[in-house]
Amino acid sequence: MSQEMTPVRMGVLGLGRAFTLMVPTLSGDRRIQLAAGFDTNAAVTSTFAREFGGVAHVSAESLCADPNVEWIYVATPHQLHEEHVSLAAKHGKHVLVEKPMALSLAECTRMQLACKQAGTHLIVGHSHSFNAPVLHARRLIESGRFGRICMIHAMNFTDFLYRPRRPEELDTAQGGGVVFSQAAHQIDIVRMLGGGDVASVYARTGRWDQNRPTEGAYSAILDFESGAFASVTYNGYGYYDTDAQMGWIGEMGKPKSPNTHQMTRQRLRLVLDEAAEAAQKSRRNFGGKDYVPDAGTPPSAFQHFGPVIASCERADLRLTPSGVEIHDIDGVRLDAIKVPSVPRSEVVDELWSVARNGALPVHSAIWSTATMEVCLAILESSRTGGAIILGHQDSTPVIRP
Repeated sequence: MSQEMTPVRMGVLGLGRAFTLMVPTLSGDRRIQLAAGFDTNAAVTSTFAREFGGVAHVSAESLCADPNVEWIYVATPHQLHEEHVSLAAKHGKHVLVEKPMALSLAECTRMQLACKQAGTHLIVGHSHSFNAPVLHARRLIESGRFGRICMIHAMNFTDFLYRPRRPEELDTAQGGGVVFSQAAHQIDIVRMLGGGDVASVYARTGRWDQNRPTEGAYSAILDFESGAFASVTYNGYGYYDTDAQMGWIGEMGKPKSPNTHQMTRQRLRLVLDEAAEAAQKSRRNFGGKDYVPDAGTPPSAFQHFGPVIASCERADLRLTPSGVEIHDIDGVRLDAIKVPSVPRSEVVDELWSVARNGALPVHSAIWSTATMEVCLAILESSRTGGAIILGHQDSTPVIRP
C-alpha cells in the first residue's frame, strides 16, 4: 500500500469525554488507525487496547515516543494542552489537539514554537467550524455571488452547565465555564464566515448560579477587519433550547427530545457532592460503566452549534443540519449537502489533507491562537466593561473546494 493510501497511525492521549465523542469518527473512518492510547485510568487504557487493537501505554511520554505513532490526538483537560503538545512535538509527532487550544496566548505561542522547531503540524479541533454546512457557507461567501459578508448572528441555548462536571470545569482559572469550552466553537464559526480577523470585542458574561461558580452565559459583538460584524450569544443554563429552531436535531446531528434540558437539571439534583458528580461523568465516558457505544447507524444530519445566519449584501445564508438555506431575491432554497456515513468525517478530511496530501491546515495554530484571543477578550471585556482591541496575527482561512 502506498504512503498516500496508508491510514494515519494515531495515538490518543486522554480517553475522557472529548475522545468519547470522537470515537465514532476515529474508529469508523478507514483513513485512521487507532494505534495506541494512554489515560491516567489504567482500566480505560486497557479497554482501548482491547477494543481497537492498539498499544496500551503506561505514560504520556511512552505514547509520544512510540515509533509506530504518526499523529497524537491530545484530548486531555484544557490546562494540560500545552504540556502534551510540546511533549508530542519533542518526539517528532504531529498533533490534533482538542479545543480550546490553551488557556492563554502565551501558552498558544509556546505550542506554536514547539511545533515549528520540531517541524511538525498542529491542527486544533474538533470545533464546529469543521462542520460541512459552515465550510459550504464560507465557500458561498467567497464566491462573491451574494456580495460581501456584512453581518453574522449566532446563538446557542443549551444545558451545558448542568451536565456532569469535574471541579476544574467549574473554575474559570482552570479553563472552566462556557467561554473556554463553548465560545471556542462559536467564535471559530463566525470567524470562518466573517473572514477570520477580528478587530475588537465588546462582551458581557453571566454567572447566575452560585453552585456553578463560572461563566454560564455570554453575549458579544465582534467587529471584523473587513467591516463586517457579528453578534454571538451562548446560554448554558438549561431552560430554553435553541434546537427547537434546528428541527429538534441536537448538536451531535441526531434527533432529540424537547425536554432534554429539564431532564439534565433534574438528574443533577440527585448528585450529592463534587466527587459523585465527577464519578458520574467518568461513568458516561469511554470504558465507563454507563458508556453507551455508538450504534453504528449512519447519521441523517450534520452536527451543528445552534442557529447561525450570515448576512451578505444580496442574501442571507442560514446554516441548517442538512445544508445552507439561501434567502435572496429569487426566494428561499436549500443547498443540501450529502451527509457522510461517518460523523465528523470533516475532521479527518483536514487531517488527511495535511498528513497525506501535503496541504496546510485550515485550523492551524495561528488560526486557533486568534480564536483564543477573541475568547479571552470576551472575559476581559466583561471584566473591564469596555471594548477590547485585538492585535493578532493574520489568520484568514483558506478553504479548499
